[in-house]
Parts: sequence; structure tokens; C-alpha cells
Amino acid sequence: MTILSFTFFSLFILTVGSDYKVVGLTTTTRASGERYVQMRAGAPFKIALFADLHYGEATSTDRGPLKDVNSTRVMNTVLDDETLDFLIYLGYVITANNLPIANASLYWDQAISPTKSRGILFASVFGNHDDEPFEWPKAWFPAPGIPLLICPAVNSTHSGEEACSFRGTKRIELMKHEIEHNVPSYSSNGPKALWPSISNYVIQVSSSDDPKSPVVYLYFLDSGGGSYPQVISNAQAEWFQNKSEEINPNSSVPELIFWHIPSQASNKVAPQFGIHKPCVGSINKENVSSQAAELVIMELLVKRPSVEAIFVGHNHGLDWCCPYEKLWLCFARHTGYGGYGDWPREARIIEITQQPFSFRTWIRMEDI
Repeated sequence: MTILSFTFFSLFILTVGSDYKVVGLTTTTRASGERYVQMRAGAPFKIALFADLHYGEATSTDRGPLKDVNSTRVMNTVLDDETLDFLIYLGYVITANNLPIANASLYWDQAISPTKSRGILFASVFGNHDDEPFEWPKAWFPAPGIPLLICPAVNSTHSGEEACSFRGTKRIELMKHEIEHNVPSYSSNGPKALWPSISNYVIQVSSSDDPKSPVVYLYFLDSGGGSYPQVISNAQAEWFQNKSEEINPNSSVPELIFWHIPSQASNKVAPQFGIHKPCVGSINKENVSSQAAELVIMELLVKRPSVEAIFVGHNHGLDWCCPYEKLWLCFARHTGYGGYGDWPREARIIEITQQPFSFRTWIRMEDI
């Protein structure tokens, strides 16, 4: 049985509880290379979602770097106010199409630095602009038609033409850099058979009593965009099906799903005008901007009894959670100061309770 409750206290809270029982994870599964994080004894497991940070936007202008400063302030506020066990960067970490430099991971490092400096474990998925090709600003083209090279010097002694590069930084390069240079990172570059889709992996949250005993599985999927279409492919869906049946064959352990661009299913349940029950949330200011195609992933997730919810970013003016079939579809809300919209910046919090399993989720606002 699922129990829902919600309260408005400067934010909406959704609570979901289930009848799941924690079961042991076999040695074979642990040996297959899946990573796990362990709950603290006597405490819930708390996750924050940072979505759509947009680091590196408008780097050639005065306002661009200021946006990054403000985004860092938002993250510091959330990290100081919430006692977190884990953090998820839910895509669109950087605005790659604004970065004329050889290594966009310099901006990626800026975005994850507040979390890294506190030693908080984290993971990331890619969004639609994280590896998008560079777009030449019209302001760079004077009357003669020869572009001016106005390139940022991020953590570098070089500037101007020496620092310019327009090839972009590939998803795999960004992910490898994060993994190799950040001990707290639990991200993975995923199965090579799924490339150029990169951020496809699973993390086990284990019982405080036994690291072999899973409480919930966190699945991460690359929803595309940027260098390839905005879609979760059939190959990714097959990977999820095989992996979930391997490590959770009886669907006895709950599963939460994270990707950046919302499924087309979100269009079917999106609130009209205000947000009313059974949906919960605080803003509904735009239409859902969903993936380019709806293939088989949602069909699989709906049929799988252990999947509880899907969390996405992408739409800055949405923060609602609505039921779809037996799932909850939730938007994370806009965290960064880059990108469109002037709504207050926020982060979604997810709090997981071990026995019996349940999760609560709410929005932590910057000014609360």
C-alpha cells in the first residue's frame, strides 16, 4: 500500500511509503562492480538535486561570470542548510555552446566544487547543453566580418587567442575527468555499448546495518541532447531491464530513476493552470519540454513494480510531482542562475527512510 501526505510550509512535501522489505544482495552482484553508499545508523538518507546550473553561460560578457557566482551561492546555501548524504547533478551542468575553450571540464569543476569541498558524495547525469557544439555570438562579428576571439581564461594564465578552441568537450571526456579528479564522485561512464550515451549506471544505497543489504537502487540514464538526439534509446532501456533483473530479480527493492529531459509521459499528467491534487508543487509556469521521442523506457518502468519515481530537470518553470500510472513524475526545479526564467532558485531534496521503506521530497528554496 502506498501512503501519500503533503504539507505546505514555504514548500510542498510529498511522502511516499511502501511495503518493501530490505533483502540481501548477493556476493555475485557486489563483485560485478556496482558501487554502493551506506545509510547512517538511526538517520534517513538525504539527497539533494542540483539541476540546470548553466555554468559558463555568456562567458564573454560581464553578466556571465556573475551568474556562476550566484549559482555557487545557491548551492552553498542548500549545502549549509541541509544535512546531506548524497548529491545528484541532474544535467545541464555547463553551457558548453558558450565555451570556446579546449577543456570545458574547468567549468564542470567549478560547478561541483561546493559539494567536493565538503566531502559529500555525488553523481551526475548529462543534459542537453553539457557537450553542445560552440555557437558563435553575433557580437563577435564586427563590420569586416572577421570574428573577434574573446575567450575566457578559466584557471589559466593564458587568454585571448591562445586559450580559444572550438572543438568542444565530449561527454566521455567530461565524465572521465570528473571520475579521475574527484574522489567523492560516484558517477560512471556506463557501458561502452551505449556510447555516445554516457551517464547510464546504478548506485546501491545500503542498509546502515549491512553494506550488502540494499534499501533502494538509484538508476541514472542519459536522456541525450547536445551532440545527439534528445531520447532514451531502446538500447538503454534494454540495459536497464537486464541490469535491474540481474541485481533486483524479484523487484523486492525499491528503485528511483534520474535523468535530465522529461519523458513525454509528463505531458499527459501536467497540471492545467494551478497545481491540484493528486499533484503537488509550487510552480507550473510553462509547458513540458519533453524528449524528441517516446520509445520503450516508460513502458518498462511502468510495468516494473519496484520503480517508485522518476526525477528530471530541464524545465525551469516547473517543480511539480504528479502520479503517472503507478509512478511519480517529479521536476527538480531550476538551481542555477544561468538560463531562462526569474523564478527563485531552489533544489529538490529527497529523504529516504530505511525500514519500512519510504521517501519524502520537497523543495529547498534559496531564501528560506
